[in-house]
Amino acid sequence: MTINKAIFEIQKRIPLKQAEDFDNVGLLCGNPDRELTGILICHDALENVVNEAIEKHLNLIITFHPIIFSGLKSLTGNNYVERSVLKAIENQIAIYAIHTAFDNHYFGVNYGICEKLGLKNQQILMPKSNNLKSLEVYVPTEYSEKVKEALYAAGAGNIGFYDECSFTVSGNGTFRPNEGSNPFSGQQDTRENADEQMISVIFESYKQNQILAAMKTSHPYEEVAHKILSLENDNQYAGLGRFGDLEKEMTENEFLKLVKDQFNLKIIRHSNFNGKNIKRVGVLGGSGTSGIKAAFSKNCDAYLTGDVKYHDFFKNEDKMMICDIGHFESEQFVTQQLFEVLSEIFPKFAISKSLEKTNPVNYFL
Repeated sequence: MTINKAIFEIQKRIPLKQAEDFDNVGLLCGNPDRELTGILICHDALENVVNEAIEKHLNLIITFHPIIFSGLKSLTGNNYVERSVLKAIENQIAIYAIHTAFDNHYFGVNYGICEKLGLKNQQILMPKSNNLKSLEVYVPTEYSEKVKEALYAAGAGNIGFYDECSFTVSGNGTFRPNEGSNPFSGQQDTRENADEQMISVIFESYKQNQILAAMKTSHPYEEVAHKILSLENDNQYAGLGRFGDLEKEMTENEFLKLVKDQFNLKIIRHSNFNGKNIKRVGVLGGSGTSGIKAAFSKNCDAYLTGDVKYHDFFKNEDKMMICDIGHFESEQFVTQQLFEVLSEIFPKFAISKSLEKTNPVNYFL
């Protein structure tokens, strides 16, 4: 199996198209046509992680954070980014970053946080908008099932935990072939009446090209009558953050103790107590101040994230506890989650979790 083939299989489960626009995800360095010897999963692809890959003879590093984010203009080894990338290239090791593609995944980073807290009735905190489209295509009745199967195979009709979803309306279509046409049925200069069906399917916008290709390949007509509509519906199964309910209400002290124990924390930075019990909790792994407003609007009693600045703590209006547990700490389960996903994709291939420490933050107590 080549590295490129392995990446193709990974993207079936965690599509890079669902990453945020600002992010630098995908293959950062390495020859995709090289034969894969094994996969090393890490949080950050630092130099010590590359050394580990060399020692274990694994030539594909799957990293959560991109080691190359922006501003890389040379590879001379002048800083930790250049040293890591240079060593990977010199040792024929590819680095692939997954970051916000996994942040936005339904069973990604924030699902892991919620599961650790035991939250029920989980929902996406900030669903992806302008992400869904609808295709309507007109097909001769006898070809309807063939076209549907092709659309399904291309990824159309997937809604949450359901697939092969569509709606079909029967009717009568007309067309008149003109000079230069090569009609599937009928004659030139004669109006044709045909029994047709309108097939309607929903799809995520990044699948559009492959779905249109499947439609045209499976359709018998020379000119395929169809239209694509952009939907205002939010995608409830992809987006940043998550929220849910604790099994039982807790006092603020009880909740902080739960968080401290479940995440093995030494300290938690949090907003002032307001005397309100905690039931609904919002989470966003990593640097998540962007989710404070959304958590507040979802009536969360507490919001868990990292990298909260001084003034951000005022945004709770004394009605919601904001907890900063640390950037790495909020994402600490990512490597295990990715290990489990990749072990399902490649059950007979060498996959390893990095043993190297990449969190640069320590605490003096």
